[in-house]
Amino acid sequence: MTQRNRNLLALLLALTLLLALTACGGDGETKDPVENQVEETDDTQMEDASANTDDTADDSNVPPEEPLKPEEAGAATETESKPASGNQGGVPAPKPETPAEKPAETPDFKPVEKPAEEPETTAVDLAEFYAGLSDQLPAMMSVEGETLESYYPGLADIAARQCLVYYAAISASVGEIALVEVESADDVQAVKDIFQARIDYQVGDETNPGGAWYPASIEGWKNNSRIVSNGNYVMLVAADGADDIVSAFNALFA
Repeated sequence: MTQRNRNLLALLLALTLLLALTACGGDGETKDPVENQVEETDDTQMEDASANTDDTADDSNVPPEEPLKPEEAGAATETESKPASGNQGGVPAPKPETPAEKPAETPDFKPVEKPAEEPETTAVDLAEFYAGLSDQLPAMMSVEGETLESYYPGLADIAARQCLVYYAAISASVGEIALVEVESADDVQAVKDIFQARIDYQVGDETNPGGAWYPASIEGWKNNSRIVSNGNYVMLVAADGADDIVSAFNALFA
């Protein structure tokens, strides 16, 4: 029999005894020490019973917790570590497949058309060209330095890659040629103007006699002098057969 049952039984016995004494005519003023002791005992037991009843009511329905065994603790830890997806056997759940990325579309493009390059002017060796005219010109001398500045004022001031000037060794003969390749096309007209000034000086006018001096020479400069240009190349020629020399010069650039 549990302590609780014992306390309840004692309480019932005390109550039964108290009722029996009361029925026998005992008054409440002169109670027997035994009765007082029974009442005190009843009160104390009632308080203990009430306290025990409260404690028992709280704990009666809760079974005592027992410590988990090592193997159970390990199983519980493993269960908590598993994903909640319900995967069995400890096998990791397969990863969701990532959709294949669509390759970036390459925009259509057309190659940039390279603009047509202008054909480069054919490099011409003017000294070589002059050497090929030996049978069409009289004996010639090179014009340089102060003589060049006297015959062709300003020509030396123009930037040129090639500049060759020759005149007839015999002054009575009509024969002179000037060949120039300028660095800038802007200077082509300036060279042509200088060449024309040379022709005008040699021919002269009604006021001033021509620099060619002799009438036949003046007439030769007047009728057989030519100025022609191709690109940055400019030529003056005064000689018999000047037109043939011009044709040969133009053929260099054909």
